Amino acid sequence: MPTDDSNPSTRIRALNDAFRRSFAGGAVVVTAGVAAMPAVQRRSLLRMVRDFEAFDEDNDPHGEHDLGIVEIGDIRCLWKTDYDREMETLSLDPADPSVTTRVLTVMLVEEY
Repeated sequence: MPTDDSNPSTRIRALNDAFRRSFAGGAVVVTAGVAAMPAVQRRSLLRMVRDFEAFDEDNDPHGEHDLGIVEIGDIRCLWKTDYDREMETLSLDPADPSVTTRVLTVMLVEEY
């Protein structure tokens, strides 16, 4: 599918997808609840986050692929991408990777 790099949402979506799939080029953070999971379960959860593609109008109204909910067994987890600038403040332009660090947080739904 062709992308329109002049559209900020399209560019943000491409950057978010690349980061989420690789976990490279940003920071991945897990909350205490996720960290407390057995290692095998935590690895499966992170694989589900990397492979997530179930975006629709309800969970992705801006088309930026920055949030998702996954279930591992009976545990519901949420992942969310935020945009920081120098890991201190929010980025003014999430479409510009030169001024943005992507931070993907994986948490239990009840930790949100």
